[in-house]
Amino acid sequence: MLCAAVTATFATAAVPAFAAEDAAFWYQDGQAALAEAKRLHPNMRRAKNVIFFVGDGMGVSTVTAARILEGQLQNRDGERNQLAFERLPYLALSKTYSVNQQTPDSAPTMTAMVSGIKTNDGMFGIAPAVQRGEKDGAVIDANKVASLLQLAERAGRATGVVTTARVTHATPGATYAHTSERNWERDTQVPAGATARDIASQLIDNFGAGKVGDGIEVVLGGGRREFLPNTLNDPEDAGAKGRRGDGRNLAAEFERKFNGQFVWDKAGFDNFDPASGKRLLGLFAQSHMEYEHDRANDTGGEPSIAEMTGKAIEVLKHNDKGFFLMVEGGRIDHAHHAGNAYRALTDTIALSDAVRKAMEMTDPEDTLIVVSADHSHVFTIAGYPKRGNPILGKVVTPGKNAPDYALAQDGNPYTTVSYANGRGYHVDVPGDDVYGAPVAAGRVADMRSVDTTDPDFHQEALVPLSAETHAGEDVAIYAGGPKAHLFHGTREQNYIFHVMQDAFRGKHGGKDDGANEHD
Repeated sequence: MLCAAVTATFATAAVPAFAAEDAAFWYQDGQAALAEAKRLHPNMRRAKNVIFFVGDGMGVSTVTAARILEGQLQNRDGERNQLAFERLPYLALSKTYSVNQQTPDSAPTMTAMVSGIKTNDGMFGIAPAVQRGEKDGAVIDANKVASLLQLAERAGRATGVVTTARVTHATPGATYAHTSERNWERDTQVPAGATARDIASQLIDNFGAGKVGDGIEVVLGGGRREFLPNTLNDPEDAGAKGRRGDGRNLAAEFERKFNGQFVWDKAGFDNFDPASGKRLLGLFAQSHMEYEHDRANDTGGEPSIAEMTGKAIEVLKHNDKGFFLMVEGGRIDHAHHAGNAYRALTDTIALSDAVRKAMEMTDPEDTLIVVSADHSHVFTIAGYPKRGNPILGKVVTPGKNAPDYALAQDGNPYTTVSYANGRGYHVDVPGDDVYGAPVAAGRVADMRSVDTTDPDFHQEALVPLSAETHAGEDVAIYAGGPKAHLFHGTREQNYIFHVMQDAFRGKHGGKDDGANEHD
């Protein structure tokens, strides 16, 4: 149960010497930034490798708040802090609407980013001519579109998928599967009589002899239940079993078909040798992996998203033709849906750590790194808090100190961050579950004695809904490496694919790699 807490857990930030930021400081700061920008030169080389990071639900307000929180947790100036991907030199905006919705879900947005076309909500890897929930597999196959991962496989490159969500969830699933319904993650979720295929089986069946490429080299994330039969005990969770009804053990099939190794805990992950020549399937949870804040308490232990990214690169780099890797911070989205800003922001910081790891392990001369989001959330940063005020705290205006909080018209303090809709704030009542029925609209508590920086605090929401929703504004694209300069201006979301594909195109070592195909 997540509920409001009254004990302080937030790191107390040392007050930076903001007074030193006089006119001369800011003028010199601007001149230094200008000089750095003038030293930029477009990298026109062909990319050997492309790494695509997706912060699921990582809108601009999420990036801003995570930047500040990271600095404050480290007793540094949060406002002037930068997340790792904010140091990438090129930036653009992405328009996230889908063919049929102003505010999208992750299925069509990921299709746009990895397949180059926009489609309808709830489905991925197929053209918008198909209706959501189409049961005829022949119709789906006739309208499928190739992803960049599939094109990389076709060209003989190594490929990888890393996520903190289920690997069958919409964002990772769109890299290797084609479906008219994103919720058909396993066979028992596909309607009786349908010839459409479930998502998990496509991770195995879409690759190999007569298919696209020779199989994905590394797959890391959650969703073990979608791969194991309902007759098999889960290796980690006592009393749990797989949920497949067709008897297939897809983890075992991965090992046999692709010379792979299946691991399910931190020990198995750590012991896997990237130089072994084996492929790696790591499924570390029945469903989604833990939030970063809760990861240390997992029964079998879970690697961080940075550790998974590092291991994936170590596996993939052995292919002389290069590789394509997709990494998703999937639980940023889930925490926002729950109205829990702390976990959303700390998972964003964890994604930043993964980007930093990738930047350290690759050469910007031959590796394109792109970081973006599929959509935003209705998460706001508001009020007039003074510089250095805890980003998750209650608003204290310049010249004031807690507990002299700014007050709303109802006479109660309010927080800097909140949500436009969602579950809202629940009073800490014994037995009260934050995931229970929505509260009434409006303010529900005097938060003077509540520690709003506690990881378990759920921010207030204006409109009561069963869950907070996505938002429809543009999201950012950050990029560095070959062809990264092509990210500029405000672009349709499917443009991301076309830049990444173009970075892979051309001749390398005097031979065309064939990766400029698309079906």
